[in-house]
Amino acid sequence: MRTTHLLYLHGFLSSPASAKARLTADVVARRHPGVTWLCPQLVASPRQAMDAVLQSVARWPADTMAIMGSSLGGFYAAWLAEKLGCKAVLLNPAVRPARDLRPHLGEHALWHDSSQHFVLEPAHVDEMATMELDQITRPERYYALIAKGDELLDWREMTAHFAGAAIKLLPAGDHGLSDYAEHLDAIFDFLDLV
Repeated sequence: MRTTHLLYLHGFLSSPASAKARLTADVVARRHPGVTWLCPQLVASPRQAMDAVLQSVARWPADTMAIMGSSLGGFYAAWLAEKLGCKAVLLNPAVRPARDLRPHLGEHALWHDSSQHFVLEPAHVDEMATMELDQITRPERYYALIAKGDELLDWREMTAHFAGAAIKLLPAGDHGLSDYAEHLDAIFDFLDLV
């Protein structure tokens, strides 16, 4: 079935103002004006963030919704896709964020608005650990865009975790996917937006 509702989840220290989120929102609005779009600002607590997202999409049809997520947002997108049984597009997705973010406890400013701060607490990392997936159950529901040049996350861990999914492995690239616009057509083909 074609996708009628699309949720986009930003990464750690990011926001709906990220270049990828804004570009995706713009292309969805221009090419697919009938699609319901949501890109919320996620709070630091994974439990609170996912509770808020689940409440926001509670009336969405699971069989025609999809989720996109970048980095930590990709981790959340996979968790939600398993819970809701929908498609997911993952952009350099975090696989073990509790391990990766534990050294970064404390106060942080957002990339796109340094006046906004939040505190990453030990409890937040513990919440991430409880959400980690051993494996995905339906690889055909997933499309992953992974850059071998990602300076923050290991491409081998990402590809192994999403084995069986449709994976576009970039030979170089970076964590932020600076060539993201070049991959939108393939992503949208997978999503099959109305």
